[in-house]
Amino acid sequence: MSTALAVTSPDHLLAPPDRHTPRAHVLTPPGEQSLQAALDETHALLEQHGYLVTLYPASLPTPFLHRLHTVRALLDSRRIALLPVPLPPLATGVLVRQLRQLSLCDFSPGVLGAAARLLTHYVYAGAVLGSVAKLDRVPVTVGSHARSWLPGSQFAVLASPTPELLRIGGAQESERGLTGPQFATDMTVAHGRLGSDWASRTLPARWRAGQVAQAPLPADSPAWWGTDKLTEFAAAIPDVSVLYQLVASVRRDTCHGCGLELIGDRCAFCATALSPAPPAALSSAPATPSPTHTPPTHTPPTPATHAPAHEPPAPDAAPASPPSGPGVAGRHADERPVVADPRGIRP
Repeated sequence: MSTALAVTSPDHLLAPPDRHTPRAHVLTPPGEQSLQAALDETHALLEQHGYLVTLYPASLPTPFLHRLHTVRALLDSRRIALLPVPLPPLATGVLVRQLRQLSLCDFSPGVLGAAARLLTHYVYAGAVLGSVAKLDRVPVTVGSHARSWLPGSQFAVLASPTPELLRIGGAQESERGLTGPQFATDMTVAHGRLGSDWASRTLPARWRAGQVAQAPLPADSPAWWGTDKLTEFAAAIPDVSVLYQLVASVRRDTCHGCGLELIGDRCAFCATALSPAPPAALSSAPATPSPTHTPPTHTPPTPATHAPAHEPPAPDAAPASPPSGPGVAGRHADERPVVADPRGIRP
């Protein structure tokens, strides 16, 4: 049985890297579709594919979130995973595109669903903003708030994986800039009302990014960043073979709640937490077991030579939780559940 991917906005469907990458299904908001139609639509997806992984932004409107949980509860199906994504809108589309690529590989539904949480930590997402006066996703100093009122001020903001904020043209920006990835990436840039060569030229050169692709600015980006004067960017691993090795290197377990294979500490489908392994089992288990399968034959070639030669470090296990502190997406990251609870919405 295959695994279907679904999203809650067409803005999360970025252009595929090749003709093999499948599309994700776009779910309809509750104001535009009846509950019965939503039930029929989801049931048809389950009948066709077997499993459904739905990715939605952590800032999804409450009525839409209730609709997702209602459909899952009425269908009484543990074959539906509801996964909130704490990334900015453009980066959410980049993450969805990575999962679309991996859906062609031989990963089981539980592993593919859990991979979303793992890959979130390898997406470098940010924006160039004309004002940070209303930005509440990243810590902002009083001085930065004051400089927002100066004409022509621009700020480089990194929301994931570690929040950072610099004033473009300032001493910090010229000396070190934003912390970039230490592995090969491509960059996606979406321009809003603020046209910025810094995001499309200066930053990719500093981060040694491979290709730089343009994308339409998601409709939710101005609200997420607190201003429509922005240019959003996201850098991520483009090569499906590297993504495959990254996910395959993580130790796999069996969920004792639904029996699906998983990586990490919680099942993406039934939300059952993984029981801690005995110390003896941990000491005897290999740190990074090698994958037992190979990617599909149509896997794209490895990144070009202009990208850094080193690949992202393969974790021993999927991150148990997002980084502590402000988090991947600021103080809003904890307002949604990590995965869907079969008993309904929980804080």
